[in-house]
Amino acid sequence: MDVDETCKEVEMVDPSEKLKKEDLETLTNSMGFSLIRAQKGLLNGNGTVEGAVEWLMEHQEDADIDDPIEKVPAAGQAVAQSYKCNECGKILSNMANLELHANKTGHSDFEESTELKKPLTEDEKQAKIAEIKSLLKAKRLERETKEKEENVDREKQRRFMGKEMAKTREQMEAEQRKHQARLKRKEKEDALRERQRIRAELEKDKRERAANKGKLSSKLGVDGYNPDAIQYDVSADGGGDGEVKKPKKAPPSAAKMDEYIGKVASYRAGGDGGNCLKILKAYIGNVVDNPDEDKFKKINMENKAYKTKVKPFLGAKNLLLCVGFNQSEDGTHFMLSEDADLAVLKQAKEKLEVAYEKYMK
Repeated sequence: MDVDETCKEVEMVDPSEKLKKEDLETLTNSMGFSLIRAQKGLLNGNGTVEGAVEWLMEHQEDADIDDPIEKVPAAGQAVAQSYKCNECGKILSNMANLELHANKTGHSDFEESTELKKPLTEDEKQAKIAEIKSLLKAKRLERETKEKEENVDREKQRRFMGKEMAKTREQMEAEQRKHQARLKRKEKEDALRERQRIRAELEKDKRERAANKGKLSSKLGVDGYNPDAIQYDVSADGGGDGEVKKPKKAPPSAAKMDEYIGKVASYRAGGDGGNCLKILKAYIGNVVDNPDEDKFKKINMENKAYKTKVKPFLGAKNLLLCVGFNQSEDGTHFMLSEDADLAVLKQAKEKLEVAYEKYMK
């Protein structure tokens, strides 16, 4: 072909323009199909109502069923109107009937045919429409029934899961209550044993003083002088009169941070322990979040919140001391020392947050 020779433009036509109006009205008005579906059914069902209905029954769930009909090239040759079985000679109006025939007979040799299958009579057409409507109704009822069954199953599953979750939650709460009861019982037993030990020590020291004219024997261990109980200054002549010396306590240690927090959290009555944990969390959290703000490095001990919600509870003061706060000489303030370890403060903040959250459950 010469390069200069122009190509003839292919004419595109709308295939739905040649469809019969009465067939479209039958499908739309009598059977309730949309216009676009009726047109597609006639185009793919060899131009007959029954062929259109059969095609629509097969393809009504297609994703592109409602897409616009594309134009096609104008063709001058004959158009295939049906399919012919070469094994038995039967004329089949559309592909659906061809597949049905092949499944029933096992035939596999087919070809397109220009022969148009004889259309149904008006009575046959009405009967076919009634049959198709009945089939559509049956399928709709079947679908609705299936959906109801699925909804019932989903509701049963939802209730079952709800019961299982509630049962699991109850078991966890019961275990938690048992655990708390064991902890309280252990605390009481430990406190009782400690009181008994102290009473025994006091009784032993009392007997020793009575036997040694008011003196106690000193004990020298790896940590130096370590008496059993409270000692008294005794004059050189062995007299028992003297000033009472308070036993020296070990300074609070960050290693005992959990112990201090646990003591505060043990106050359950009226939520006092929770209020104390909340305030301690605020004191230490402000320092961690604002390390350069001097106003957060000072705690007023005369403040009502401190005096009523922090001071009365064992462990609260030791916690502040172990993270780096020191009491002022006049006893009115806590001041954060310059060499306070920020990592220890962060650790204390995290532990207080966990303890408070656990306390509030």
